[in-house]
Amino acid sequence: MLPCRLQPVQLPPLTDLLALLGIDLVLCAGCLRLLAGRGGASLCAKWGTALCFLVLWLPVGASRLPLLAYVRGISSDLSITLVALAGVGLWRRLLALSAVAGRERLALYGVLSVAALFLYPTALGWGDWDGYRSGWGAWGVWTALLLLSLFSWVIGLRLLPLLIALSLVAWSANLMESTNLWDYLLDPWLAGVALFQSLNSGAQSLLSLFRRSGPSAEKIEH
Repeated sequence: MLPCRLQPVQLPPLTDLLALLGIDLVLCAGCLRLLAGRGGASLCAKWGTALCFLVLWLPVGASRLPLLAYVRGISSDLSITLVALAGVGLWRRLLALSAVAGRERLALYGVLSVAALFLYPTALGWGDWDGYRSGWGAWGVWTALLLLSLFSWVIGLRLLPLLIALSLVAWSANLMESTNLWDYLLDPWLAGVALFQSLNSGAQSLLSLFRRSGPSAEKIEH
């Protein structure tokens, strides 16, 4: 009888592995947010999130690719910013920590919304200049990110500079398949969330202002 030889397990490249792990973290963060109540994440919600993390790595189909690979085909690679935010949210809910300050979130979503409105329309051909090309090592982008980080740090914002620094480190280490800095900082999914949150915050502020000014206006009329 011939000896049975075990086939070595072929691990995906580091960039693919990190991309799949990032998608898994984002999905698990969303799962825990849905399962967790207002009182915090229960033990059942935590176990459900852990099960979600493992199930997404199971091989599916004739190609025996993990389920995450099929999700990646739809979502593409996620930005370092989105993965980091998902990790922070996941960690905060698992340990029942306090939420990120509203001021930090508002500033982050505002900057991301402006970046998305600046980047994606020009990348789709709206105008003669393509903003996406600046992500390949243009000094203007580096200078703008540095000034934005310094300004944010001076006024007491910490989340935005840390996310920018993390994205720059990942870009320098080539941790993603893309070599464009914009793909590390922003992706369409994060851009959609940022725009929605910014519009929602703006609408709530206007509604609150209208409610505060309503009684005063009535007093003046009387």
